[in-house]
Amino acid sequence: MAAEFLVLLYEYSPLFYITVIAVCFSITVAVVLGWFGFEVPVILRSPDETGSLTPVNERKMVQVTNPFALEMGSAAALTVTEGVSLRPYCLEDSVLSCFWGCGVQALQAALQSHQCGLRLRLRTPEQFQEALELNYYHHQSFNIHKEEKEEYFTQMPPDLGVTHFGLLPRDRYPLVAVLTLANPETRDNYNIVASVTVLHVPDDKYRLSARILFQYLLTAHGNLYDLKPLFMSADNSNLSGITEPSTSTQGAEPQPERPGEKWEESDAEGEWPDAQGRDCVVCQNAPINRVLLPCRHACVCDGCVCHFQHCPICRAFVLESFALANRPARDDEEEEEDLTED
Repeated sequence: MAAEFLVLLYEYSPLFYITVIAVCFSITVAVVLGWFGFEVPVILRSPDETGSLTPVNERKMVQVTNPFALEMGSAAALTVTEGVSLRPYCLEDSVLSCFWGCGVQALQAALQSHQCGLRLRLRTPEQFQEALELNYYHHQSFNIHKEEKEEYFTQMPPDLGVTHFGLLPRDRYPLVAVLTLANPETRDNYNIVASVTVLHVPDDKYRLSARILFQYLLTAHGNLYDLKPLFMSADNSNLSGITEPSTSTQGAEPQPERPGEKWEESDAEGEWPDAQGRDCVVCQNAPINRVLLPCRHACVCDGCVCHFQHCPICRAFVLESFALANRPARDDEEEEEDLTED
């Protein structure tokens, strides 16, 4: 009877086709979702299910002291022909060396030699000039006093007749700014001995606005740190950059790859002003104190970071995280006590 009934449905009713297609579709959807996971947001799951999530790995950080900071000045003239204004800030007396038209391969070779120890460690402006093998158009240096907040103007000499650095891809950086410690007696006090900043400056061939392309920190032991920005929301934009060096800088392990490429995360950042007043995007209660990697979004607190496998901002998978500041665990206990007393 069942076989005859199916034959009748097949011959006389279009509902047979609809039923078969619906059943096949349901089975396919169930298999696909069961294989790849339902991707239900963590904040919508029950508390019992969140306990089974894999915790986010804690990034191992080391404490170093960064005596250098450099940012672009506020002057309107930011072109190759009109010059650039730079604003350094150093914890010790330093030397700012500006290399106009520095060769890309020459800079990478110099940084590579610092890492491999093929030559002397790059500690002084003279050693940088020797490592670059004079592969630049113009060199200009300034003496920076300790904790001085002034802008310094550097410009390509007009008599050189250089108005651009060619079409893309280029073999020269428009400007490379190097900060080194001026006094030999202070170099032994810091693990970081030099700061290298690669800047883009608009010219006649490429009008992209002036900006910092790369920043590297060189250590006395031949390591290289690649500085990368952190991403904040609009309300927290003041936390995304550091204008002054910090005595409690955080940095990751040095990268072993080629110095011209940004392969390894090296979050060397300083202290974070007003961090206590920035609320977590999830609970809107605790201050932001966690940076998610590899997307580098600073958006959650210490309590919420363990409940996420995906970044709540960009939905990228979170591999690990690190803390912006060491927060004592007793703060939470004190808050609970205050609530109990009230």
